Amino acid sequence: MDQAAPGRRRRVHSAEFKVQAVQASQQPGVSMAAVAMAHGINANLLRRWVHERAQPQVDAVTVSEKPVGFISLPMPAPSVPPAPSAEPIRIEVRRGSTVVAVTWPAGAADACAAWMRELLR
Repeated sequence: MDQAAPGRRRRVHSAEFKVQAVQASQQPGVSMAAVAMAHGINANLLRRWVHERAQPQVDAVTVSEKPVGFISLPMPAPSVPPAPSAEPIRIEVRRGSTVVAVTWPAGAADACAAWMRELLR
């Protein structure tokens, strides 16, 4: 928590004051900054109160007392890697008089495609 400047203390607002300010800011056509000025508070503080009121209050004890169970989710079948005898990917790239030949394992075709995309940018 930030330290207040010497001689200054943080103001503490009652719950009723906060509720009144939040309700006033929720009226149609009312500026949140105008409501904050009318109540003698910073508009950012009022926005925080509005945000806090919009969030559901969670009781940590209630949450921890709820039973936790196991939920079985269907999982996709694992992809089968290609047989080791699969032909490797061979790529030749020519630029002018330069030729670059790359041999890539067929089982990593997706990595090869990503590499090619980067190369051809």
